[in-house]
Amino acid sequence: IGPVRLEFELDNNIVRNVKFAGGCSGNLKALSALVDGMSVDQVKDKLLGITCGFKSTSCSDQLARALVKAAGEENVGHKQKHLIKYQTPDYKTWGKQ
Repeated sequence: IGPVRLEFELDNNIVRNVKFAGGCSGNLKALSALVDGMSVDQVKDKLLGITCGFKSTSCSDQLARALVKAAGEENVGHKQKHLIKYQTPDYKTWGKQ
């Protein structure tokens, strides 16, 4: 498995339009649909720390990490959409950062 690309929008701390390229297509489409409309904290509480096989992380975990990072960078008090484009690391390097 090669790199998994991840894109999403944060609208006032609400997750929208999550898109993955690479990875397990069906599972990631389902994950994207399930988190749409959730807050960053809700996604973090449910997905942070989930692993994939022998790896120390997963696509779900990387999504939660990216959302937390993006939310921390968002300007508090502004009601504008904040589009973040984030590319996850290659599976082979996950957990070794």
